[in-house]
Parts: sequence; C-alpha cells; structure tokens
Amino acid sequence: MAKKKNKYSFAKKKHSGQGIASTVFAGISLGIFCAAALCALIFHGKGGMYLGALGLIAIGLSAYGFVVGLKSFSEKNRDQLFCKIGAVGNGVLMVIWLALFLVGIS
Repeated sequence: MAKKKNKYSFAKKKHSGQGIASTVFAGISLGIFCAAALCALIFHGKGGMYLGALGLIAIGLSAYGFVVGLKSFSEKNRDQLFCKIGAVGNGVLMVIWLALFLVGIS
C-alpha cells in the first residue's frame, strides 16, 4: 500500500489595506523627492519657497505614512508585506527629508 502524502493548504491572506496605503505614501514621497531634486538641478539650486513647501508636504506625507504603517501591523489575518515595506520606506524617507531640512536651515 502506498504511503499517504500529507497535504497542507494555507488560507490566502489579503494584504493589509493600511499597509498598502503606507506604501503608496512612501511612493508619493519618493516621487516628490525625485521631482524636487530634478527641479533643483534645472533651477541651479534657486528653487526657493516652492521646493521648500514641496519638501514640507513630503515630510508630512512620510510621517503620516510611517504612523499608518505601524498601525497596520495590528490588523489580524492579513499579509504584512506592505506593512513592512511602507513602515521602513517611510521611516527612511522621513530621516532623509529631515536631514535635508536641517542642512537647509544651517
């Protein structure tokens, strides 16, 4: 008689909605970073108030995305891939934006 193979099946988990939102905020903040760097290059560093305002908006987006990413870990029975990507991405972007802001002040 042939041996029975144990078959395991795992339920498909949906991605966390807040984790996806956090990842989207990280993408938007990264897009703003690239656009601001390109504009600063085009304007030879004389972007002024507009690029500063854009940077402050991006700092706010990445800070909010970081908080949403951390809150998304509490959702039960959800895949946490986007939670991790969003929280880490927003944390790194927030540190980069704050460093650029502090260099600009000094």
